[in-house]
Amino acid sequence: MTSYRSLFRTPEFTPLFLGAAAQTAAGTVGGLALGTLVYRATGSPLLSAVSIFGPSLAQVLGATVLLSGADRLPPRTALSAIALAFAAGTALQAVPGLPVGAVFAVLLMLGLVASLGGGVRWGLLNEILTKDGYLPGRSLFNMMSGLMQIAGFATGGALLAALSPRVCLLLSAALYLTAALALRLGLTARPPRTAGRPSAAATWRTNALLWSERSRRLTYLGLWIPNGMVVGCESLYVSYDAHAAGTLFACGALGMFAGDVTVGRLLPPRVRRNLATPLLLVLAAPYLLFSAHPPLPVAVVCVTLASVGFGASLVQQERLMELTPGELAGQALGLHSSGMLTMQGVSAAVAGAVAQLTTPETGMTAMAAGSVAVTLVLAAAGRRAPRPVSAATPTAVEGSAQPR
Repeated sequence: MTSYRSLFRTPEFTPLFLGAAAQTAAGTVGGLALGTLVYRATGSPLLSAVSIFGPSLAQVLGATVLLSGADRLPPRTALSAIALAFAAGTALQAVPGLPVGAVFAVLLMLGLVASLGGGVRWGLLNEILTKDGYLPGRSLFNMMSGLMQIAGFATGGALLAALSPRVCLLLSAALYLTAALALRLGLTARPPRTAGRPSAAATWRTNALLWSERSRRLTYLGLWIPNGMVVGCESLYVSYDAHAAGTLFACGALGMFAGDVTVGRLLPPRVRRNLATPLLLVLAAPYLLFSAHPPLPVAVVCVTLASVGFGASLVQQERLMELTPGELAGQALGLHSSGMLTMQGVSAAVAGAVAQLTTPETGMTAMAAGSVAVTLVLAAAGRRAPRPVSAATPTAVEGSAQPR
């Protein structure tokens, strides 16, 4: 298996990694600050949850009209422009007196922009690494994301105790700007992977092709729904215990880090490929204990243990790449990212609505139970799925490049 050290010797991996790290830190600090700002202004668990994960709700729209750009735009230009857009949008949210409606309008626009980012980034990662390097590379990105979230939520909580949420939003905007510079200066100018102009029609055609094969369809559903429903549980941390929210988020990131290290580096392929369903059950089951409103030490253990289950996504992504032709990798990974983030946003809204009508504990329990049920249904459906056609067999797509 490709070592982590060798990844950093691969041209363009380091600037792509550092740019993503800065963006993750920015999103973590900015999301916590915005969620706190909205909760203080409205006292609403629903609006607070949606403000933290709000951009995710717009992913579904972006995935239907913009996603073809993941393979049809120059990666360096696209990634730099996305980071700049987030810097400007986050700074705008820090304007004093900005109405809550305007805050959510900005979130919608940022969500549309973000729907393109996952496909561009992961498509480029798949391009610059060898075939056996993608899983370790994605594992390292996930580990970085966990560490940045640990540091970001811990730092964000400390900053919010000393500074106003608006100042924290400006710090987040500065981190996005740093990411844009790292990507622009560190990446080389590469041509698009696929010929043709980005368009809604091209997006629809390729999405339909990706969705047409049953095994790939089940893999997408497994990547989107159980994960998203557990993020709905996480979106209620602020309303569950506003003073401990930063601690819970940081412990969740620590658990995710542990899961990614274990799955991405320690487990041999023959073992990890059978662990998607068990890990998804680990991801949701501990949140069922929140129905009893456990004390903070118990809640911290539950959150940390549950987040180990996020390692399931590495197994599922490896499966997705086995089922997908190489020339469609960018859009395939973008569809995974957009669908996952969309489901996270929807789940945050649903969990917030349940908490608004009942309690945050009830909302967490309901989302966790739903995640367990969906995981078991998809596992049963997967056992009945026919053997898929190899992705090595090219499938003609209008405007696509020749398969690698």
